Amino acid sequence: MESIETNVTTIIMTGPPISPSSSSEPSSPPAATLPPPVVVISPCAACKILRRRCAEKCVLAPYFPPTDPLKFTTAHRVFGASNIIKFLQELPEFQRADAVSSMVYEANARLRDPVYGSAGAICQLQRQVSELQAQLAKTQAELVNMQCQQANLMALVCMEMAQSPEASPQHQPIDDFFNFQLNPNFIDENNLIGSWEPLLT
Repeated sequence: MESIETNVTTIIMTGPPISPSSSSEPSSPPAATLPPPVVVISPCAACKILRRRCAEKCVLAPYFPPTDPLKFTTAHRVFGASNIIKFLQELPEFQRADAVSSMVYEANARLRDPVYGSAGAICQLQRQVSELQAQLAKTQAELVNMQCQQANLMALVCMEMAQSPEASPQHQPIDDFFNFQLNPNFIDENNLIGSWEPLLT
């Protein structure tokens, strides 16, 4: 009995083991948790113009930002909001951006030309391309014609020079004239002797 009381007294006096680190260092306060960032959800341009609440998964929000309201206004005037939403819902997500760009382009063309729309602009561009192609073909034909004329002329000159080699002395006075024009100091010795013969006789 005395041994049991001695063991109990020892446990009470000693208590639980205390680590040196916990006794030497004071306990640090827990790190302060930062509040989550506040996300300001602005309604998209479509919902703002339509005056309705912009839902979290709004179909129009990724393609009609609030910074560009004219984009939705133009498409809405031609196609209507319900048709735009219907078009986007029927398409896969990776094709919706291109579809919105096409609708905005078609709407702008339709406002400029209510009758033909973008088809009128396409026809005009195709007509300009056809006219430019015709001008290019005409210029190329004229160039080929001039090259053929030059080749024929050179062939005729070569044939005449090959057929009449004895005609070259007839052109000697002309060659002397050009030589005199190019070089004023050029004097034909034969002409000089012929001019002094009457004086010597």
